[in-house]
Amino acid sequence: MAIRYDETAVGTELPAQSFPVTRATLVQYAGASGDFNPIHWNERFAKEVGLPDVIAHGMFTMAQAVRVVTDWVGDPGAVVEYGVRFTRPVPVPDDGVGSVIEVTGKVAKLLEDRTVQVDLVATYGGQKVLGMSRAVVRLA
Repeated sequence: MAIRYDETAVGTELPAQSFPVTRATLVQYAGASGDFNPIHWNERFAKEVGLPDVIAHGMFTMAQAVRVVTDWVGDPGAVVEYGVRFTRPVPVPDDGVGSVIEVTGKVAKLLEDRTVQVDLVATYGGQKVLGMSRAVVRLA
């Protein structure tokens, strides 16, 4: 069922989602994206450059966050704009469990041409990992 513009209000909350990320996830993402920077797979290197551990790719985190929007609207092609600021890394320990990125979203503005602005909040360990995370979505 398509989300309808005329049935959407400012303040509408999108279903929250949790996205697990493990070292295996990072290896898969590196293969798909071609980003083999050692901060995403080599713990020793990551710590030598001042990071707490291996960290998730920023673009991976960004992609997970927008899934809340694409799952809500039902069509990834409905996203006409999307942007974030990277504010904090997501460390991914080598413990078999990994980390969890929590994402919530809310309709912040009704715009022209049947579009809405959705503001997202992505956190890890209770701290925001993306700032100014916003998507503009065209609704039915």
